[in-house]
Amino acid sequence: MDLRQLSALMAIADHGSFSAAAKALYTVQSNVSGHIARLERELKTTLVDRQRGGLTDHGALVVDRARRIQHELDAISSDIASDDEEVSGEARLGVIGTTARWLMPQLLTTVGKAHPNVRAVVVEGSTSNLIPRLLSGHLDAAIVHLPVDEPEIVVETLFAEDLVLVAHDSHPLAKFEELSLEEVSKHQLLLPPRGTGLRRVIDRAATNSGVTLTAMAEIDGVRLLTSLAFDGFGPTIVPATAAPRWLKGDFQRVRVPELPRRVVGWANRRRPAMSPPVRAIRDLLHAHIAERGGLQPGLHVDNVTPLNPR
Repeated sequence: MDLRQLSALMAIADHGSFSAAAKALYTVQSNVSGHIARLERELKTTLVDRQRGGLTDHGALVVDRARRIQHELDAISSDIASDDEEVSGEARLGVIGTTARWLMPQLLTTVGKAHPNVRAVVVEGSTSNLIPRLLSGHLDAAIVHLPVDEPEIVVETLFAEDLVLVAHDSHPLAKFEELSLEEVSKHQLLLPPRGTGLRRVIDRAATNSGVTLTAMAEIDGVRLLTSLAFDGFGPTIVPATAAPRWLKGDFQRVRVPELPRRVVGWANRRRPAMSPPVRAIRDLLHAHIAERGGLQPGLHVDNVTPLNPR
């Protein structure tokens, strides 16, 4: 088994076919086929399903291990190339959409000035799809909605954020500046899917208030939830930065005092250790939020306590 064989298998996993993998690796298809055939003979199993395309279960298992090996090799290069004064290498960072919109332009500018040899690869997504990518090794770290109940992931709290009700002007709830959850519960809402961090926070608040919220639809993605509410498909409950004060339109923000704040944090795998580029971005992120986070309406950076994941 060698790295060329593992690289060929990872390329098939990423690009879907032998020909696409060969193109991505700047080689010919016969080379990719040869590497895979030798790897399969050595492991005495089939790794690629030639009939349906894609990997077999054993192939997916090998790719998962291979990515970790590749990341460790990349980290070795970063460790050697980096010292306390000059950090270089790649950092793959996932970030939830509402946070990405206000944070990424500022953070990437700061990273570029402090560490010009660090290349950040940013992936936007919901917490529910970023965490699997972090666990699989596709991402080095992620900024996500807490809690995250994964033993292989370490989290650090970044900030808390107010939750607000957003309703189109045509909806009855838009007539109010403030409502109780009991009043809100009389209407169907657009809600995140059950089991997601935001839905757990909302459901816990409803339980504490002795009410049940009814979902007219479940949408995985805060930005999509907010857009649908803006367009009049139904009211929803979202973080304050999803409907920033500078944004004007045919909708209203309604305070609901019983709603707690959502907590956003940094997440990375326990193993392997963070590479110097990832650590550098993590440190700059903490410093930036401490200095500038409180300027965002609805954000709170002091005395933030992570939510209990249970």
